[in-house]
Formats: sequence, structure tokens, C-alpha cells
Amino acid sequence: MRPIHLQIAGLQSYREAQDIDFSALTGAGVFGIFGPTGSGKSTLLDAMTLALFGKVERAPGGTQAIMNQAEQTLSVSFTFELGHALGVKRYRVDRQFKRGGDVSVLGSLCRLIQYRDDEAVVLADKAGEVNQRIQDILGLSMADFTRAVVLPQGKFAEFLTLTGKDRRAMLQRLFHLEPYGDRLSAKTAARFKETDVAIRALQAEQQGLGDASQAALAQAEQRLAEA
Repeated sequence: MRPIHLQIAGLQSYREAQDIDFSALTGAGVFGIFGPTGSGKSTLLDAMTLALFGKVERAPGGTQAIMNQAEQTLSVSFTFELGHALGVKRYRVDRQFKRGGDVSVLGSLCRLIQYRDDEAVVLADKAGEVNQRIQDILGLSMADFTRAVVLPQGKFAEFLTLTGKDRRAMLQRLFHLEPYGDRLSAKTAARFKETDVAIRALQAEQQGLGDASQAALAQAEQRLAEA
């Protein structure tokens, strides 16, 4: 994912609207964000995750106390590009929130846009739909994104020490291996269940017929001949 443009207002220490043009920063292929502690460096990453997934990783409940105390509204807009087999695709996510209490916020607008031939096409305009489309487009859940793309403080160790089911699930999403992982496992389990049911039905039918072994058949033929 390549960031293109970020606009934030009312998020944490950024009370006034701020615009960041990443296209200028990424011209050299790499850039850094520097500043003293508390200057808002991590908030820029928070703004990206908030735009993409509607939550901030380090905020209680995902959205508690993320709005600047002097503001009543919060907005984020994030434009990014993704490489694709058919070329580069550009998307924009817009989200707005209003104050719901001292620390809580309520979503008031959510929209996912794709740029096609200089035309902005709305792909989704409900929070749940936007969240799902973003996960489908990126191939990452929010947990995956904060472990593999944006690593908040203290999360790098968690990324390295993932084991078992969590590691398998994350790798499946990262490399689009679901058809060979959980889906294949579910399909195999369903086929096994169907086969087991069929076997049990045949066994029940066989029990209803009684003993049909070769020895029992020979004894029956002998009794018939004697009769």
C-alpha cells in the first residue's frame, strides 16, 4: 500500500485541519517522520488506521478519547494506492465522527471511493460495508495491519512471537491462502461428515437385514436344502 494523501482534523493533538501530501515525500522511495515526544508522530499512523478500519489501535475501545477536547467533530480522509495485476488502483476513505460524550465518539459519515479514469466511484457508504471492503481490498484485518504494516509501540514483539492458529490465520490473509487453509479444511470436514453419515446409514440398513456373511448364507442354503 502506498499512501498518497492524508487529511485530519480534530484527532488528538491535531485540532485544526492538516494536509499531508505523501506523493512528494515518497518521491525518493523512503521518508521519515521525526519530532520530539508528544509532537503527534504516532497520531499520523492513528489517522491512517482510523480512516481504514474506523478504530485506533492504542485507544481504549478503539475510539475512546481520540477526539481533541476542544472540538465537537473529527474527520479523517486517506487516499492510497495498491499495485494490482491490471495496474495501480487508487482509493480514498472518508470518515467523520461527532462527540458522543466526554470521551466517546459517534460515526456520522463513512465512505469508500475508488478512482476510475478520473471518476470517483463510491464503493460503500456504511461503516460495516466500508470495513469489510477495506479488509477485502488490503487482504488484512486491522490486527494484521497493525502487526505487519503499522507497528505501534510494543507491537513489534507480538508480531514476531505469533504462534499456532494466530500465525496461520495471519499468513493466510497476508498471502491470500484462505482457499488452501481454513476453506479447504472446512470443505474437507464437510465431506468427512457427509461420508460418516452415509456410512452410519449403511450400517443401520445392514443391521436391519441381519447377518449376511458368507457363513450365514451357507447355513441358510443348507437349511433350505434340508427343508
